[in-house]
Order: sequence, then structure tokens, then C-alpha cells
Amino acid sequence: MSVRFPRRPKLPRAAAVIALLASAAGVSGCAQIGDSVPSAFADPAKYELYDCKQLENERSNLKTRAADQEKLMAKAETGVGGTVVSEMVYRNELISIHSQQKLADEAWRKGRCHESTPDTPAAAAPAAPTPAAKGPRAPRGLVH
Repeated sequence: MSVRFPRRPKLPRAAAVIALLASAAGVSGCAQIGDSVPSAFADPAKYELYDCKQLENERSNLKTRAADQEKLMAKAETGVGGTVVSEMVYRNELISIHSQQKLADEAWRKGRCHESTPDTPAAAAPAAPTPAAKGPRAPRGLVH
């Protein structure tokens, strides 16, 4: 005696595959959240009261911090499981720094700021004193 199982339609399997693909596509969009939502990681009003000199210093500090963070991420990726560590530990900080950079750049444009020219060393340094004319000197230790 043979037992026959009723045939199941292929519709549930196709629905499961479509749902799996849709969820994968939805999760992949989270990877780019830092680029599209800067205010989620930084205060939008942080740089409103900064003047151009303060913004210039802040922009250079943020540039240095971003470069340092990227170096840390590259170093972490060289180890075993480094990609996971890099993403888990360093990615959010890098996204935060990039968000702050965008906000600082917006404030820079709104304030119509320009890069300051560095002082030239010749103009900044005082002129060297000229040596005194040579002539007879009073002997040391004598007070007049």
C-alpha cells in the first residue's frame, strides 16, 4: 500500500523567496543611513553661533579626526574578523564625524567664510636687532 501526499502549490515557496529578497533589500538600505541623515548623528544647531575663525579651526579638526578614524578602521580590517570589528566599533564614530563636517561646511557657506592666509614667517618674525657701535667700554665692576 502506498501513501500519497497531496501536492502543495508552489505559491508559498515563491512568496517566501520574495519576502526574503524584499527584507534583504530593506536591510541593505541601512548601510547608507549616515550619508543621508546627518542630523541623526550631530546637532544641527551646533555651528550656528560660530564665527569664521572658529569654523575654520573646527573644520580642520574634523578633517584630522576623520582621517584618524579611517586609519583605525583600515588597521582593524587587517586582523582576523577585522571587518566586523571595524564596522561595529568605528563606523558610527566616522558617520558622526562626517555628519559634523557637513554641518560645519553648511555654516561655512552660510557665513560666507573664506580660508585665511597663513602668516608669512618673514612678516611675523621681528627684525633682528642691529649690533651696537663698537667703542670704548667701561670696565666691568666699576660703577660711576
